[in-house]
Amino acid sequence: MTPTTLPLPTPLILDLDLTDEQFFQLCQNHRDLKFERTAAGELIIMSPTGGNTGKRNVKLTTQLDIWNTRTQLGEVFDSSTGFTLPNGADRSPDAAWIRRDRWQALTPEQQDQFVPLCPDFVVELMSPSDSLERTRQKMAEYLANGAQLGLLINRKQRQVELYRPGQPVEILSAPSTVSGGEVLPGFVLDLSLIW
Repeated sequence: MTPTTLPLPTPLILDLDLTDEQFFQLCQNHRDLKFERTAAGELIIMSPTGGNTGKRNVKLTTQLDIWNTRTQLGEVFDSSTGFTLPNGADRSPDAAWIRRDRWQALTPEQQDQFVPLCPDFVVELMSPSDSLERTRQKMAEYLANGAQLGLLINRKQRQVELYRPGQPVEILSAPSTVSGGEVLPGFVLDLSLIW
């Protein structure tokens, strides 16, 4: 018997009219799936990531959390955290960070629901089923909604795209490290653990 290679799952996009509460309950009731919602209200349903993407995402989030534990400058979030952006979209970046003062300004209820703001720093680590164009659109959306630094990590091409407000996207080919700059002072992401 010859093994069969199944096609990689692609996100399912549905045009549904859900209230914020309905969307939150949908996510809570189906924790085995990952949901996002565009500013236009389209529901995006994604399957969990594969093993290679998942283990690299842990290495990325761990590095960010170790830096944050040392500096105490903010809060780190993993890929299961939902953020409601100012434009109304609900997104879940692969890793995110928010300045401590912005986090502490939220009520306990806001902290328990999808976070009602855009993170200061976001990372999208592309999995084999991700579309580069859709991921780039998502990065632009983060910037338009207040992100101060974004990294799009494209393992297949061994490239990192840096997104910063008011600057053109900078594409780095096979960098060994990427600095957090002024947004994350002293943070250096070791990409040898990601490639």
